[in-house]
Amino acid sequence: MDATSEHLWSPVRWAGNGAVRLAFDSLAEGAGGEPLLLATGLGVNRFWVPDGLCRMLAAQGFAVARYDQRDSGESTHLPPTPTSNPLSSLFGKREEAYTAEDMADDAVAVMDALGWRSAHLLGVSLGGAVAQRVALRHPGRVRSLTSMAAVPGDTSGLRTMRYIRMRTLAKFARLRFPDGAVEAGIAVSRLLASPRRPFDEPAARDAAVRNADRGVHDQQAQSRQIGAQWHGPPISAITRPTLVLHGADDPLIKPGAGKAIASRIPDARLVLLPRVGHEFPECAWHRVATEIRGLADSSRHLPLPPDN
Repeated sequence: MDATSEHLWSPVRWAGNGAVRLAFDSLAEGAGGEPLLLATGLGVNRFWVPDGLCRMLAAQGFAVARYDQRDSGESTHLPPTPTSNPLSSLFGKREEAYTAEDMADDAVAVMDALGWRSAHLLGVSLGGAVAQRVALRHPGRVRSLTSMAAVPGDTSGLRTMRYIRMRTLAKFARLRFPDGAVEAGIAVSRLLASPRRPFDEPAARDAAVRNADRGVHDQQAQSRQIGAQWHGPPISAITRPTLVLHGADDPLIKPGAGKAIASRIPDARLVLLPRVGHEFPECAWHRVATEIRGLADSSRHLPLPPDN
């Protein structure tokens, strides 16, 4: 994160969920707007969500905050488990270091630390599944739900295979990063980008240098996150206004996953983003921000249900 970016955000703060400490910060711009909490993807830290998108969301009237999920970024990393490979955690016997319910409660702990009684949620990839589970477990805390590039939050194990492009997953498993986090960030960005746009390696390198996130190749942490199983109701029980965003060219999670989520959550709306992979490219920022603004506007007249 460069100096300009650093001044956009508050100093890091901390929320607690039991023994887990969760790092979060909030955007200086738009601080008086409607609360919007960002949850990021597998293993990665909160800096992966582009500042430019966050500023567009602030311009749309949102007070934006983001956090590192447990086992990512500056948040608590749990002790190693016997399963150290995300593939074996996904398809084999799971060693459960914590539950998916714990991860949903982490988001609520961050909201509590921010002083937010309720918030709009934007979850990306694994964060999308987490956000779906927050809407199930804590509906009274969720003004609206946006799930992006995610699988259904009640899907696990072998059932997940129908939504994942196994060729990309195999490539991801074969990646090696002898030169550290910067080269890892570039390789992962290349793998997840839309094939319909030229890959901008200089921009990817600049981003990786500014955010040398070891989480992109921390297979132990990723295994624990994948191993967190959901024991709650199906996503068809979600009652909060829901938007499902998915890159039309997502090379990792098939757009069918977004279609499945939207078909199962009552009144959910699906938006496929053209020329977008498993990523947040600048060409999609305006569309994402305006779609989330529209969802928030549609939810204003709806009362929040009692929290579970």
